[in-house]
Amino acid sequence: MSRPLLLLLLTAGAFVALAEGQAAYDQLPDLYKTGVDLALQQLNSHSSIQHYFLFFKSLSKSDVEPGFSVTYIYHNFYLKATKCTRETVDPNPKKCPFRNDRPLIDCAVCYKTFSGEIDSEPKPYVNCVHKPALTEDMKMKRMEHCNSMSYSSGTVTLLGVAGKD
Repeated sequence: MSRPLLLLLLTAGAFVALAEGQAAYDQLPDLYKTGVDLALQQLNSHSSIQHYFLFFKSLSKSDVEPGFSVTYIYHNFYLKATKCTRETVDPNPKKCPFRNDRPLIDCAVCYKTFSGEIDSEPKPYVNCVHKPALTEDMKMKRMEHCNSMSYSSGTVTLLGVAGKD
């Protein structure tokens, strides 16, 4: 295979992977995008991170709507390193292709929303770990934490209030 043809195939493959990651993000409902953005903000703010990370794909997601404009969100997804460094002013997905020489980061986020906005109580949970280091025990602890958030928020619902008659 000639070098120009090989280079063309590799470049085309990088653009396809980039487009797939961005398309996957664009197809997420806004409530899930909010959690991805929260995880990206926390991850990309760490001083030890040299390159920007972007959303790659969802692994699982769920939501519970107990009523009164409240929704509990759980989202497990991958983030992938890009070729853009932290000094890049605009880490635009179209200008920052994914790197294939770094491990994926497995993130789990869970949070409560009220009228479509993340509520501060209970505090949103963000847990991101390089995929090779993620253990089954860590996955179980994530799930336990998120499950306890949705049932122990301590808020009173209108159905739980007894009236005086």
